[in-house]
Amino acid sequence: MCSTANTIGAIPITNVRNRYNSILCPYKSPACEFPPQNSSHMYAFNVIRPPNQIQTKDTETRFNSDRILAYQSSLRCSNNDNLEAEVEEEEEEARNAVREYLEEYGASREESEQISSSCPKYLKMLIDSVRDLDEWNSWTADSSEIIASDADSCATGTPKLESFKKKVYEMAKGKGDKGILPFLESLGLSLSSATYLAGYLSSHSHTLPLLIHKVKYVKEIFFSDSDDKGLIGKNARRMMMHFSASADEDLQQTLSFFEKIQARRGGLNLLGCENASFRHLIESFPRLLLLPVESHMKPMMNFLEDIGVPGGCTNRVLLLFPPILFYNIDKDIRPKLLAFEKVGVQDNDSGKMLIKYPWILSSSILENCQKVLHLFDEEKVPKACSSRAIRNWPHLLGCSVNNLKMMVDKFGELGIRSNKLGKVVVTSPQLLHCRPPEFLQVVSFLKDLGLVEEDISRILCRCPEIFATSIDRTLMKKLEFLSAIGVSRTHLPRVIRKYPELFVCDVDRALLPRMKYLMKIGLSRRDIGFMVRKFSPLLGYSIEEVLRPKLEFLTKTMKKPLSEVVDYPRYFSYSLEKKIKPRFWLLKSINMECSLKEMLGKNDEEFAADYIGVEQMVVPPS
Repeated sequence: MCSTANTIGAIPITNVRNRYNSILCPYKSPACEFPPQNSSHMYAFNVIRPPNQIQTKDTETRFNSDRILAYQSSLRCSNNDNLEAEVEEEEEEARNAVREYLEEYGASREESEQISSSCPKYLKMLIDSVRDLDEWNSWTADSSEIIASDADSCATGTPKLESFKKKVYEMAKGKGDKGILPFLESLGLSLSSATYLAGYLSSHSHTLPLLIHKVKYVKEIFFSDSDDKGLIGKNARRMMMHFSASADEDLQQTLSFFEKIQARRGGLNLLGCENASFRHLIESFPRLLLLPVESHMKPMMNFLEDIGVPGGCTNRVLLLFPPILFYNIDKDIRPKLLAFEKVGVQDNDSGKMLIKYPWILSSSILENCQKVLHLFDEEKVPKACSSRAIRNWPHLLGCSVNNLKMMVDKFGELGIRSNKLGKVVVTSPQLLHCRPPEFLQVVSFLKDLGLVEEDISRILCRCPEIFATSIDRTLMKKLEFLSAIGVSRTHLPRVIRKYPELFVCDVDRALLPRMKYLMKIGLSRRDIGFMVRKFSPLLGYSIEEVLRPKLEFLTKTMKKPLSEVVDYPRYFSYSLEKKIKPRFWLLKSINMECSLKEMLGKNDEEFAADYIGVEQMVVPPS
């Protein structure tokens, strides 16, 4: 039966040795091992038998494995329920050990309970370390000592758990993080991030109570109870989308932070949510936990309020640009704000600009500001216009000059330069963020409707926001509405030329409600379409402020039929108090009847000459 072969059948003898030894672990002793391979006692079998059936050359060296295995079984749980109960008891004792450890380093009872219940990976690491250490000791200790020790523990029960708890406590203390590591994991950080950061903070002499206090304050200033969490995410998306300039280190870190939030389910809508964002905030900006609360963070919050950032909005500024907390107020922030005086920014404007675009405090944005102003000067845009555009829409400062120049050139092709360009950038500075192909698509769309370049140029000056809208989601929807009320394609050019703002009116919240109101008082859809063809701005008027009061005066006071307003829809464009009422009462006083067009279509001199025989009519005060 003996052989010097290195295999048993097709199985290497080393695998059999390892399998056999693993059965005996952790109660392994020299007597239970296979002889080394260079020993003269090499065993080969065609069938691998259980240890108690192994045949050996020397019966004195036969392993009494039945006895050992039976003893092991008596010490271990015989069913899964008991095993799970033992594991749960060990985990509970481990939590108690961590709680005591945290209390020793200054955490309150409530804090230590919360932390020890919220750091599962840290607990598992300690438990695994203790078990690994016990297993190692079992390999090196004499088997009789292990059996005696385990028998004592099994007989009493509690001492074993107490011993385990003590080992966990000593293991935690030996890590040297002073309770900071489990606290960081309880905040949501991964164990690897928490381990790295714990070493970073421990090296700066942070105590656990100080860190707990600091974290509470950071959460307070970054995540207030305001309801603008969705707005913060919307602003972040807009800032990322419109940014094309070079980014300094602070902006790169901020963009990286945004990308981590964006990668989660829910995206940047979660930016203002503490549970979703705090972990990534600390991982991206670990230095936040090094800043002193009283001497740095609180003065910064007071400063932001002093320059016009309302207390309820400071969290927007911080979340959209966390590096602001690392800046020195006098050395960094004040000089940068002073630099914006070139664009007419006053003290009360600084806070408003920071809420809209906190990145104005980054070095790269300040540098790009000079380039943007230089471009506007080259294009002969009035300084008042460029300054106002930047104050109202500071996102322009994050756009590369090359991108801005491409859009300015497209405007120039339509004859929009200097003063006209200034009017466009003041009215709709967002249009400068458009890509030239998107802008040209809208131009082509308007040309297809029958408008010529001269018309398009006037529309661009009057209502530039049209050119930043979606053709499918916005412009086509307005055309479908006009078609539904009877405005044919042949009438579209005239309607659009007279009132291009129709393209930016919301169909569901503005156009449809106004149409339904006019139909409710007795006008047909056909009447409304006819009125729109004659007077395009009709559906741009507010029901409560214009349509209702003027129609009530027409029908109740003037006693005129609705057909008159169908024939002359421009009636709605005149002031009720300054023109309609005075002329009506003057005509009534001389018993004169006339149509709406005759009453309102003339200027004051013509009206007076025709109806009261004087050269000038004095309008009575309202």
